[in-house]
Amino acid sequence: MAQSSSRRTGAKKPAAKGTSAAKPVAKRASANKTSTRKTSTSKTSSKTSTAKVSAQRATSGSTRPVRSATSARPARSARSTRSAGKGRGRTPQRQTLLILGASGDLTGRLLLPGLGSLLASDHGTPLKLIGSGMEDWSASKWDSRVRKAFADYSGPLVRAAAADTEYVQADVTDAEQLAALLAKSEGSTAIYFALPPAVTAKVCQTLATMELPAGLRLVLEKPFGTDVSSAEKLNALLQKVVPEEQIFRVDHFLGKSTVLNILGLRFANRLLEPVLNAEHVEKIEIIIDEALGLEGRAGYYDGAGALVDMIQSHLLQVMSVLMMDAPPTLTAPDLRDRKSEVLRATKIWNDDPVGSSHRARYTAGSVGRRTFPAYAQSPGVDPSRKTETLAEITVEVDTWRWAGVPVTLRSGKALGTGNKQIIVTFKPPPRVPDGFTGTWIPERLFIGIDPAFMTLNLNVNGPGNYLEIDPAVMTADFGPGQLSPYGEVISSVLSGDTSLAVRGDAAVDCWRVVQPVLNAWKADKVPLDTYPAGSAGPKSWPTVGAKPISEPLS
Repeated sequence: MAQSSSRRTGAKKPAAKGTSAAKPVAKRASANKTSTRKTSTSKTSSKTSTAKVSAQRATSGSTRPVRSATSARPARSARSTRSAGKGRGRTPQRQTLLILGASGDLTGRLLLPGLGSLLASDHGTPLKLIGSGMEDWSASKWDSRVRKAFADYSGPLVRAAAADTEYVQADVTDAEQLAALLAKSEGSTAIYFALPPAVTAKVCQTLATMELPAGLRLVLEKPFGTDVSSAEKLNALLQKVVPEEQIFRVDHFLGKSTVLNILGLRFANRLLEPVLNAEHVEKIEIIIDEALGLEGRAGYYDGAGALVDMIQSHLLQVMSVLMMDAPPTLTAPDLRDRKSEVLRATKIWNDDPVGSSHRARYTAGSVGRRTFPAYAQSPGVDPSRKTETLAEITVEVDTWRWAGVPVTLRSGKALGTGNKQIIVTFKPPPRVPDGFTGTWIPERLFIGIDPAFMTLNLNVNGPGNYLEIDPAVMTADFGPGQLSPYGEVISSVLSGDTSLAVRGDAAVDCWRVVQPVLNAWKADKVPLDTYPAGSAGPKSWPTVGAKPISEPLS
């Protein structure tokens, strides 16, 4: 039987804070027709982040002010927009978050701090927190983990959750012990599987045989299977437990405010959306180059590699948001339908997994002040697996809108570039009138993922020699969101909003897209290159990515 160690108080349930309803965009735009504020002097009392917009001209790596632009506000997330004013005048029902694998690294490093950021925000809700694991933890040890994770946050909901929580040692693959855990829940319950995929599947098999509380939600971390077949089997198993709308396959990249701002950038602006198609776009690059190394994750990472860890999941999901058609609404069914349409149409460029992919792993080197041993010599790594730490593939979204546009997805570790952005490169104009001189650069739209920014590179003429073309740049710096990425994820789970979750068919399609590349790599048809830690990757690879023209060009 499960052994429980708990600590409870008689704290009252705090009332939820109401939030201001969002004003229609049309009304805000109308008000701006008669008044324009310069960026350098604008102020806002809004609790949401504010974008600072400026325009600059660049010559020989230097920048000169061109003009100021109207201060802009980044798009609110779909979840926060729909929940504006929710709960006003009444106390929301208390819910339960049951974390399986509560003694693991994921819980302490990401889940609990994310929960703290949510409880401290305007979107928090009264919550009972239960942790469970195989380790025999005392109440004080669990209490210490929770309070450490909540240390940077304050508020009545944070204090209440920290004061009334418990840890239960249990074998959650055992039906009797799992039932005892669920019996401790209050209100609607969400189970967060902070467990290895194989253990998660066993727990779900057990849940399928049990009588479950109404409205139970299942929250799973990637990977969602190991190939198309296993992803389909996992979907079938999960749907034996609860309906699809109660399954949250979470991807914290889709919780990032920067990625959510893509929706506002594209669909709230007439200027950009009409040119985001194959007629005007030459190529798209989505790059997540990390300075971090293994960071103690060799047990998982050496069996996955960069392609499965990042591209198969995070980058394909980001791509689906960037390239989807406009949804009728920001509701979960409409958003997920649009993302799935993109993924269903995605295939390897030229149907050539060998010519359209690269892989490499790092050798010894330094990133900043940190020194890394060669990946193959790192503790917990099996060199014979030939696991890559840098992966790059090129795909095509074969639709009327995007056919013929190469989309390069790249991610790796121990890289010195720190490049985390989306780059849309536009085609050159059909013809530039005779008489213009100067330096022409490709027009590019940069969307930074970390840090969050937007930059648009253009070509303009004047001042000085009005026949000379100079590159210019327009920028918008977006502040951080109110919630951490995992705070966004947990908020969506507790509100029952699956718009940020990966639907079952999308999980299968992500495996289908990368499977030809995985097969080619397994057959050693693509060489495993190397690069020194701290470099930009193998020198022999084609150049990927670019710097905004406002930065010094090397």
